[in-house]
Amino acid sequence: MDAARGVAIIMMVVYHLNYDLSTFGGYAIEATSGFWARFADATASLFLFLVGVSLAISHARGVGDRFGKYLFRGLRIFGYGMVLTVVFLVFGMGVVAFGILHLIGVSIVLAYPFLNLRLTNFLLGTLVFAAGMYVMAQNLSSESPWLLPFAVVPEGWMMPDYRPLLPWFGVVLIGLYFGNVVYGGGERLTGKAPVVARLLLPLGRNSLLIYLVHQPVLILLLSLFGIVGLGLF
Repeated sequence: MDAARGVAIIMMVVYHLNYDLSTFGGYAIEATSGFWARFADATASLFLFLVGVSLAISHARGVGDRFGKYLFRGLRIFGYGMVLTVVFLVFGMGVVAFGILHLIGVSIVLAYPFLNLRLTNFLLGTLVFAAGMYVMAQNLSSESPWLLPFAVVPEGWMMPDYRPLLPWFGVVLIGLYFGNVVYGGGERLTGKAPVVARLLLPLGRNSLLIYLVHQPVLILLLSLFGIVGLGLF
């Protein structure tokens, strides 16, 4: 699990490096469409799938397995998302009103009734994902921001990190199904992780911290070396 999170972290940093080069450096990189948009979706999908697997493992171990535990964890991660919302608004970089941290926080709470389910999670997750993809394809808009979790965006909003419940909560449920099938006893089924995987463990074990700080660090380094012109140095 930690190694898989490490892979997702590397993918995230690679994507945001390209995004920063395009947004702040003016480089001819289509960071929000085509290949890189699909790469970002794949990265988010891996993170969310692993959220579901982690929930299954946590539930199987049954340590303090009450709703309050999941509510507190979800609110904490949602709170980190709100911090990013404020930062983006202050620096005029768009509106992160329902980014991936908001999504993960809400998903942890919403997943609680499904913790014991297997095939139902797979079927429901597939249905949620398919329905969400259909809704997003309609490009629906509304004056109300309260519909943001359901893939309905207010007109004129620039959303650099937007991951609504539809379709992405479906990926969490599919991950929960996989976790319940493969890690039903709360323990991994294989032996010691291979050497290559062990190199990724520090990234996976500090994934939230890395997520929160990697963008300022990337932008600072790019500016320091004159790759993007933010006038910081």
